[in-house]
Amino acid sequence: MLYEKVGTAVIHDESLPWVPFTPYADNVFLKCFKLDPVRGEIIVMMKAPAGLQLPRHQHTGTVIVYTVEGSWKYKEHDWVATPGSVVFETAASVHTPQSVQADGEIVVLNVLVGDLIFLDDDDKVVAIENWRTMMQRYLDYCAANGLTPRDLTAFE
Repeated sequence: MLYEKVGTAVIHDESLPWVPFTPYADNVFLKCFKLDPVRGEIIVMMKAPAGLQLPRHQHTGTVIVYTVEGSWKYKEHDWVATPGSVVFETAASVHTPQSVQADGEIVVLNVLVGDLIFLDDDDKVVAIENWRTMMQRYLDYCAANGLTPRDLTAFE
């Protein structure tokens, strides 16, 4: 049975590539650690250059963001996340991530559940991201760069 094969494991950061977050931003990179098709959970590191604003979006599930490096905020809020801070986003929250620093980069670790829905200024859906689209982006990147993909659905 599957549960008998699941145990405590570690995934080393250097064993995974930084994949461009195209088509949204070629200078934003994702490192997927785990993509869970059952729970719709994504564990992903993201790095982006200072001065960047990402598209406004909504989450269908909760999101936890741990800031590793840099400073950022949501356009819709007054607080600023800095290294060591944890942001908790409720399901159905809508926000626009933006850098608050002039140089360097922002690095965050995200634990997302469900879909990430990108919205235009009229609240119309322009794109949807989830574990499956993240997996396809990763597999396409591996194929284009001669890398052997690992099974991101397994935590081993």
